[in-house]
Amino acid sequence: MTNQIAKIGIVTVSDRASAGVYEDLSGKAIIDTLTDYLSSDWQAEYRLIPDEQPLIEHILRKLADEQGCCLIVTTGGTGPSKRDVTPEATEAVCDRMMPGFGELMRTESLKYVPTAILSRQTAGLRGSCLIINLPGKPKAIRQCLDAVFPAVPYCIDLMDGPFLQCNEDVITPFRPKT
Repeated sequence: MTNQIAKIGIVTVSDRASAGVYEDLSGKAIIDTLTDYLSSDWQAEYRLIPDEQPLIEHILRKLADEQGCCLIVTTGGTGPSKRDVTPEATEAVCDRMMPGFGELMRTESLKYVPTAILSRQTAGLRGSCLIINLPGKPKAIRQCLDAVFPAVPYCIDLMDGPFLQCNEDVITPFRPKT
């Protein structure tokens, strides 16, 4: 466990938002949610990019390897359309995949919409960074993060990342008793 300030990548993958057609509400939803969750200091490394697999891969590598992010949370590009390539980019840069994250997020989303089965959210590990792909809708972002985030601080602990303290009035992380 280290006491450094956690760097967290927030990556919105959207052709239209990156072109200025509309505001990136999804990236803001991630930042707002993490601000609610975390009581320890953290720094957002925010990126807004189009649905281009080589660019997504480049940004994920840069955030993990050069910026030292312990966590990267993406939004967008997880559906079935031909332009949705975020899971492929994530799989291409990860050393190991963490399929339980996607399974739990889809299970949670099915409580709200039957089309959750169309989502291809996933997660994986690159070096000492956890990468989580979320859907693009701001409401779904909070629902999915509420489901999986209790496991995130311990995952980062296991990778010798910074110790993430949470506002336990909002979300309670699970860490095994030592």
